[in-house]
Parts: sequence; C-alpha cells; structure tokens
Amino acid sequence: MSKLSIGVDRADARPAFRQIADRVREAVAAGLLAPGDRLPAARVLAAQLGLARGTVDTAYALLAGEGFIEGRGAAGTIVSPLLSPAPPPPLSEPAALPEIGQVTGALPFRMGLPALDAFPRTLWSRLTARTVRRGGVAELAYPDPAGLPELRESIAAYLRVARGIACTPEQIIVTAGFQGALALAATLLQPGDPVWVEDPGYFLAHEAMRVAGARLAPVPVDSTGLDVAAGIAMEPAARLAVVTPTHQATLGVALSLPRRLALLDWAARHGGWILEDDYDSEFRYTGRPLPALKSLDRADRVLYAGSFSKVLFPALRLGYLVPPAALHAPLVTASRVLLGGLPALEQRIVAGFMHEGHFARHIRRMRSLYASRRAALARALAAAFGDRLTLTLQAGGMHLLARLADAPPDREMVARAQAAGLAPSPVSAMSLRERAGDGLLLGFTNVAEAAAPALAARLAAAIGG
Repeated sequence: MSKLSIGVDRADARPAFRQIADRVREAVAAGLLAPGDRLPAARVLAAQLGLARGTVDTAYALLAGEGFIEGRGAAGTIVSPLLSPAPPPPLSEPAALPEIGQVTGALPFRMGLPALDAFPRTLWSRLTARTVRRGGVAELAYPDPAGLPELRESIAAYLRVARGIACTPEQIIVTAGFQGALALAATLLQPGDPVWVEDPGYFLAHEAMRVAGARLAPVPVDSTGLDVAAGIAMEPAARLAVVTPTHQATLGVALSLPRRLALLDWAARHGGWILEDDYDSEFRYTGRPLPALKSLDRADRVLYAGSFSKVLFPALRLGYLVPPAALHAPLVTASRVLLGGLPALEQRIVAGFMHEGHFARHIRRMRSLYASRRAALARALAAAFGDRLTLTLQAGGMHLLARLADAPPDREMVARAQAAGLAPSPVSAMSLRERAGDGLLLGFTNVAEAAAPALAARLAAAIGG
C-alpha cells in the first residue's frame, strides 16, 4: 500500500468513510493502484487514521459493492482484478437519496404520487366500514404470507385482461408495495452477485440492491430502453436484471421489442432472473398500453412486480409479485420470515374495490385526468421558460422530463425549488455513471390545470438562471 497515502480531513464535510473510499477510487483512476494490488487491513488503516474500525469497514463495503475491491478472506483485500487500468467513473454514492426520499407530503411536482385530490375517498370510506362490519374473529389471526386469496383472485383477473399475463391466483404474492417486491427479489442474491440496473434508473432500486450486498452493473439506457448488448458485455453472468420496460423510470422510454426479446434470451441462456417493475403502465396517452415483458416470457425467468401505490395511493403499501414457478415457494417462505404477511383489512378493501369494478373505472378516470393535466403543465412550462426549455413528452407515465439551457446544476435547482415549497427531482441523482446529465423530473398528476401557470411561474422564479 506504499503507493497510496490515505488521509482524513476533519474539516471536510464528507464523512470519513466517504473520504477513504474517494481516495481509493482516485488512486485507481490515476494508476497509483493497479488491479490486484493489496489494500491495508481495515484494523490497520483504522489505527493509522485514528478512526473506529467500523468506519473503514463501511468504506471497504461501499467500494466492494461498486466492484472496485474484493475481499479474499485471509489473503486480505485487493483492488478488483476485473478493473481496467482506466476504469469508468465511480458509481454515484447514496448522497442523492435524501434529496428525493426525505420530501414528504403532496407538494407540487413530486414524483410517484397519483392525483390524491381525485381519489374517491367517500367510496373508500364506505367500503372500509362495510369490510370492518363483516369481519370475524378469523380476521384477527396471522394473515396468509402470500396474500389474501380474494385479493390474489382479483389481481390475477386484472393482469389477464389488462397486462396480457396468464397467471393464476396461486402464483401471486402480495407485497408491501414495490419495495416489498424488491426485498423478496433480493433474497435470491448472495453478497457480491452482479445485478443489472438501469442507468439512469429508479434510485430506490439501486439502493435496495446495494443494501442486499449486490455488485451493481449500471447498464446504459437510450431511446429504445435498456441496452441489453452493453449489459451482456459488462456482466454476462449477472444474477438479476431490474428493469422498467413499459415506461423507463427516468427517461420515460419504452423497451423496444427487439431488446425485450434479447433480454429474455439473455436470461434463458445465462440463467439470470428479470425483475420487471411495471409501475405506471396503466397511464398511457398515445395508443394502447404496451404488453408486459412477462407476457412474452416463455422460459419463465421474469418476476413481474406491480403496485397499487401509483393507481390508488402510496400510503396503502400494497403491491404484488408474479414470480416464476421455480421461485414461488422460496419467495413465500421469505415473505413469511421477513413480514409474516400483510394487514388483512387493507387487502380485503382493495379486493372489494377491484371485484366491484371501481378499480377499472378509477384507472379510466385517472388516465383522462392525467392527459389533461400533463398537457396543461407542458403549456405552462413552455410559457414560463420560453426557449430555454426542452420538454420530453413520452407516450405515457406520470412525470415530465425537463432540461434547461443556461441553468444551474439540477441539484441546485431542486434545492431552490424545495425552498419555494416545490418538489421536483434531479435527473442526475438517478444516474450511477453520470450518463443522464442535468434536468428536472416533474410529476404532473397533482398539478390541477388551473394551477399549472402559477406553479410553472413559481418554479421559474425559484430556480433562476
């Protein structure tokens, strides 16, 4: 380790573990550390720097998760032999997470929220009261870890008609939203397993895989979705691919049919699994909704995940997973161990909401409402920003992608907007290799048409030039 001098600056705002990780990355990029070079033991480096060993362990864990270093047990820790002498830029660190994840409430432009003002609360209250009245003693026992049978029946019927997925209620596992599906999928991984993630992509999916100990393989996304060929070149033996094929989580593009087939072929040939996040497929404003990737899956490699958060409301914390047959039993066991099942009352209410036809009618109403709100906000933004604005209107989804000329960095714009009571998200925070550039992600579902001009003007005033 004589090639490298690591120091910690107490005046630096970055935590000590990040400073250590940065020093190692910089040394690799500069050629001071070569693939195979040995790093000092965590206890030795901690003693040299006067830090707790846990601080160095955290830095090493971060670097290992990014693929920069490898633990070799008694042989110590080395720079990954898989690195080239000039490695790609380091993965972005989770510092972006609080910028997005700590925003609470239905602030204008917040991502991932349905139109809460248009939710049928009176109907929901009536269904809730009726469900409580009809409940018996059995309702108070532990729920089925796979989910209530009546809810799984309603979900299976919906997926057959709306998403082209031929499944039975017995195949479905009810989850705690998409995060619950991610947690179950993570049980398939061993520490260090490579996982394809979209770059740019859903930041919570990135973090969930990191927490699971996976080694992230950030696969670029272009105008036709995930670049499957690039993923194969990067990590052909990846254990899992996490994708948003219908409406890509950041850029809003759809995965093309040739790439869908290539992705399925990769999974079948290499024994990989695909986690399909179909998070807002119901809301498409041009043409018919695209079929789910799982509807094309002949080798049974796709875990299909849906959520009620984007269609009903996120506080419900309910979603569903349709795994391959080979994974159903172990994932139900994982659900039993990790969760013990989900609250029965909410499941029963949603089952009634779907069975009585309210769910399908609600989606139709929201699709029409969102189309109007999207168009109104696009007009208002164009009026407020003029020629500085480039706005991407994809065929579906619940957000707009806005890029601005002659503007501050997007994270600075977001900080200014939040100070003004607005909640856009920075595009750059969604990228692991700084591929996405700067821009703003603007949720439009909670922006009423009449309020759009004033909110667009407020955003323009807040972020400045």
